[in-house]
Amino acid sequence: MSESTKSGASALMPEIIERLETLVRIPSVAFPGFDPEPVRRMGEAVVELFEAAGAAGVRLLDVPGGYPCVYADLPGPEGSPTVMLYAHYDVQPAPASQGWQSEPFEPVTKDDGRIYGRGAADDKSGLVIHYGTLKLLGPDRPCHVKILVEGEEETISHLEDFVEANPDLFGCDVAVIADIGPQAVGRPGLTTALRGDVACTLTVRTLANPVHSGMFGGAAPDAMTAMIRILDTLHDANGDTTIPGVDSGHWDGAAMDESVYRDGSAILPGVEFLGTGSLSDRIWMKPSVTVLGMDLPNTAEASNVLLPEVTAKLSMRIIPGSDADAQLEALMAHLRAQRPWNCEVVVEKIKTGHPFAVDESHPAIVAAKDALTDAYGAPVESIGSGASIPLVASLQKVAPSAAIVLWGVEDTEKSRIHASDESVDPREIERMIVAQTEFIQKFAQS
Repeated sequence: MSESTKSGASALMPEIIERLETLVRIPSVAFPGFDPEPVRRMGEAVVELFEAAGAAGVRLLDVPGGYPCVYADLPGPEGSPTVMLYAHYDVQPAPASQGWQSEPFEPVTKDDGRIYGRGAADDKSGLVIHYGTLKLLGPDRPCHVKILVEGEEETISHLEDFVEANPDLFGCDVAVIADIGPQAVGRPGLTTALRGDVACTLTVRTLANPVHSGMFGGAAPDAMTAMIRILDTLHDANGDTTIPGVDSGHWDGAAMDESVYRDGSAILPGVEFLGTGSLSDRIWMKPSVTVLGMDLPNTAEASNVLLPEVTAKLSMRIIPGSDADAQLEALMAHLRAQRPWNCEVVVEKIKTGHPFAVDESHPAIVAAKDALTDAYGAPVESIGSGASIPLVASLQKVAPSAAIVLWGVEDTEKSRIHASDESVDPREIERMIVAQTEFIQKFAQS
């Protein structure tokens, strides 16, 4: 590892932290129903961020139907490869009901040294990693660099269609996606597989209208009871997802650390894990169905009636190597076949997000692992992720030979992305700035 890279990253850290805190203060929630002004302000702040890093021609590109993306195409030596740096500037909502111990959009550094705030890890950390990388590379970059920062990754994204409609803008030799992380701080991890994410709604109808539960209960079926019976068919007694036609596999990379997983998942003491097989298999190479939400009365508003109709939203994570469309159809066909008491069942598609597996023999992946090893002084773990990044499939379409490098600082153990008290360890940001800068230099030379 270049000592100048290491010392340069260290010298940048006070500024990096200050810039990260400034970005966290902007509540850039792109979900429908939220104020669009902070999201647009955040897009402008990202343009200013990369201009301050020395990037020329940074601009906002209108994405039809959605928020703008930030884009730049920075020149490099003739004949050199092109590296695209990706992150996103929108964040998850941070409702008080999540139980935050500090204000989510007022960053605070606590006694453990971590910076707390919504987006501090996911994914404004990716923005400052890219900022630091560009600062260290300087104007004499060893290769072409493109910047792509999305404004609605956390909600229904419109970027995939935009990328596929403009392949000339997004062609590259390697895409670096700084929107993921290792198992724990100080343990370098390169994500080599992503589960896909397919989703649908399930609506169950049994009655034309609500009726009195005392007068009619016991013979007239209520929709909620029918819904429970259907949902119960999605798992066996062990908790494994068991749906005909849905694929399962085996994980061959680094093992998921059980203590890290238990801490990060916040499983209550005494509560058992779902499923069978290794922990790595269960979270990276086996399918999993989750009921994300359901339309029904809350307990405060519930009255003594039989519910005539209930709708649930379901998400299923699918394994690398599987076909997302086929897996969603298998789920939907299974749901349609479940009709307790001959109830009406309507199943509708929401989305398909494709899984992904890295070619670890690609020169860019080899260079990325070498750079991580140098930056951390520790062996790299090839890990999977249950998260999905839909843009990966679109990048593969416009640049089919490009490698995808998946890394970042969203550690499984403590970062709590999407949850209360999200945080990031600034030491990880510094290490990743070093690793990413070294990677670009190594790849450019190769």
